Amino acid sequence: MATFVKGKVFEPKALVDYAEGSVVSRELEHNEAGSITVFSFDKGQGLSEHQAPFDALIQVIDGEMTFVLEDETLHLQTGEALVIPAGARHAVKAEKPFKMIITMIKG
Repeated sequence: MATFVKGKVFEPKALVDYAEGSVVSRELEHNEAGSITVFSFDKGQGLSEHQAPFDALIQVIDGEMTFVLEDETLHLQTGEALVIPAGARHAVKAEKPFKMIITMIKG
């Protein structure tokens, strides 16, 4: 697993490894303004439907994901991003392994 140091260049997808049958996360920043977290999802894993009180930016950095936003199914692949509106119902499904960054902005 790669090292993360503020002020240094890093490769986000190298910060979390895939783990068989698991979701792996690594929080890069968490403070009163929000958080930045890198995730890896193995095939078949996901996050059940939930809501967040703040907008969130999802960036797919490896593979492709299935994302359900307010009953609409979206497919995102490496290099694509989505802003989840505050309060929107959403869920994540990994039909194939993928990695993403989620940035939560409070305010």
